[in-house]
Amino acid sequence: MSGEAGTPAAGARTAPDDAPPRLAVRGLSKRFGGVRALEGVSLEVPAGACHALMGENGAGKSTLSKLLAGIHRPDAGTVELDGRPVDLRTPADALDAGVALV
Repeated sequence: MSGEAGTPAAGARTAPDDAPPRLAVRGLSKRFGGVRALEGVSLEVPAGACHALMGENGAGKSTLSKLLAGIHRPDAGTVELDGRPVDLRTPADALDAGVALV
């Protein structure tokens, strides 16, 4: 395991330096009624990296996870896998695209 956040673990397969991130979230937003759960969230995860999502209660961790897992749909923003936009409408769509949460 690597000692730096965002770096691949020992033995992990990595992409060339010019490769797009394995996962890119750009400007993701989600509201539930009058409650803003996420506003303009962006994140990039390179191939071979393992990331943890941490924050205080109410910070939007579960909402972001559920958007990536196809449980909820974003109100705005995009999700890309290997540089291509994906539409994760259902959990089956997410799994078919290779997105899984632990």
